[in-house]
Amino acid sequence: MEVGLVLPLAEYPSGQPAYAEIKSLALQAEHAGFDSLWVFDHLLFREADGTSEGIWESWTVLSALAEATERVVLGSLVTCTAFRNPALLAKMAVTLDEVSGGRLVLGLGSGWHEPEFEAFGAPFDHRVDRFEEALRIVLPLLRTGRADFSGRHYRTRDCELRPRGPRPGGPPVLVGAHQPRMTALAARYADLWNTCWFGAPSGAETAIARARESCRRVGRDPATLGITLGVNVDVTDEGASGRDAETPPGADILTGSPRAVAEGLRQYEARGVDHLILNLNPHHGEAQKRLTTALRRYRAEARTTTGDTNQ
Repeated sequence: MEVGLVLPLAEYPSGQPAYAEIKSLALQAEHAGFDSLWVFDHLLFREADGTSEGIWESWTVLSALAEATERVVLGSLVTCTAFRNPALLAKMAVTLDEVSGGRLVLGLGSGWHEPEFEAFGAPFDHRVDRFEEALRIVLPLLRTGRADFSGRHYRTRDCELRPRGPRPGGPPVLVGAHQPRMTALAARYADLWNTCWFGAPSGAETAIARARESCRRVGRDPATLGITLGVNVDVTDEGASGRDAETPPGADILTGSPRAVAEGLRQYEARGVDHLILNLNPHHGEAQKRLTTALRRYRAEARTTTGDTNQ
């Protein structure tokens, strides 16, 4: 099972992370052996009382990280198709795939946080309809280089994607989905499916079963859809209690010592997860080092189980 890490772009109570800090965490993660790095695609977080929290623009940061890193996969978790013209988004994706040397996973979703739609003037109605139309433009452009589509919300006329980027079929597409209709779209169109946020591995079983059943309903072999999950995680020192002060109250979270978290990763793998995406909150260098200890313990135990001790 591959293991990725969400990088912090949003404000914490302790302050907004500067790009220098984000880059440092990315390089630390790459050196530590994480398989992928992910960023959230939001414009603004706003509570009902009007309190706001800012966040850096994800594609600008991804572009910088594509140059700063060398090995790790880079992904959006997930890009909201309502924020950008879908044909332009396909153009952005193949360009970033070129800059990164073919390391992009294009994560797509319909969005959910209505206040940011209102603040930035994006339509919030018919989100799933709009999302499906966007897929019917983005995917042909990535796969074949051309799209000709006329829908209720989007339209392209003899659209051509040139140059095509380093991979003939474009980067793999991940669809973030939880509800039945979005999960069905993931089963029909995506290379990878993601849902989140989980803590204990047992909490993901129903969602995984639902995604596999969605594949069967559209006539797809469930084994051909990559299973990715987002998991909140808090790794403590051996013998310490879990959860930092800034962890959202009531959040589902995989917490405990490196040994306990490594066991949780193993249990996710046993449930058929292909790629686990871990979210530290708060995310700082020391927290990431503790998570690295858990990752290395998980991998060492996996090698012992399989009898491979040469890696």
